[in-house]
Amino acid sequence: MSLQRFHVGQRLSETAIFNKTIYLAGQIPEDTGQDIVGQTTEVLGHVDRLLAEAGSDKSQILMCQIFLSDITQIGGMNQAWDAWVADGNAPPRATVQAALANPDWLIEVVVTAAQK
Repeated sequence: MSLQRFHVGQRLSETAIFNKTIYLAGQIPEDTGQDIVGQTTEVLGHVDRLLAEAGSDKSQILMCQIFLSDITQIGGMNQAWDAWVADGNAPPRATVQAALANPDWLIEVVVTAAQK
């Protein structure tokens, strides 16, 4: 089995694939002026793009970890999530409050998925 990495930087890679399993780095918003719904929608778009690049999609997510800077915003996050998640394929998910690296980030999402 070969290990593939995509968008490799000095500190991290955005994606790693090993044994047909896709690992995404934590996805964060670029437009920090948005509310939690907007930031979540943007971040889930990053997930879609990276999974497509790796030969997969959101229906193949094995596990999702969601970090919110303020857990009281879970309702807005769930609003965006529910509109996005693949019908009949809601993955196992954990959602926790965490101090994120940038105080303007309201959300960070980590995904593990299977290749198609």
